[in-house]
Amino acid sequence: MYAAHVPAGDGPFPTVLALHGWGASAHDLLGLAPFFLGGEALVLCPQGPVEVPIAPGVAGYGWFPISAGSPPDARAFGAAGEMLERYLSEAERRYPIDPRKLVLLGFSQGGAMGYDLFLRQPERFAGLAALSSWLPPGVADGISAGPALENRPVLVVHGTTDPMIDVARGAESRDRLIALGLAVRYREYEMGHEISPEALRDLVGWLEDQLSSPIHLL
Repeated sequence: MYAAHVPAGDGPFPTVLALHGWGASAHDLLGLAPFFLGGEALVLCPQGPVEVPIAPGVAGYGWFPISAGSPPDARAFGAAGEMLERYLSEAERRYPIDPRKLVLLGFSQGGAMGYDLFLRQPERFAGLAALSSWLPPGVADGISAGPALENRPVLVVHGTTDPMIDVARGAESRDRLIALGLAVRYREYEMGHEISPEALRDLVGWLEDQLSSPIHLL
């Protein structure tokens, strides 16, 4: 299951792969599509495989089960990552994606998945935006600074009053990314677990930079 915003024309299109958070769905981030390059970016929103009961008869979705105070289950996390890779490979065959202008965007749990996919295959992406998220323990293990990561752009956005993922975890993620040689732009806003108008403006500007003039080092 996925949702997509496909611009008019033949492409190839600058593309955003947008990964929703816990309890949301493929449609959660699709509403941002009109803001990305004025609606001229292809926006692909896959849906997580874990069903999350929200209310009687109503379900949201997640990428891996959540256990309070514990790191993600390695098997479930790995399976979700493999599913995302398959989805992206199929999307590249189905849609006119500009391979030089493909950006990952993830909110909350979707950002954790984004970190994983981006750090494993940095050459595939023009950048990563991680919103109200965290770099899970173990994801960066075995990864070291080098040409594949050096100066690749990452935007990390977090709310100072986020009640679900403490802002300190966003700062810790920033520090680990900087140590790997990534070009990190870090922003904090007076907001909770959300995307405020101010955060959206920064995100839109950052995306325009990456999608208009992508940096590819390999």
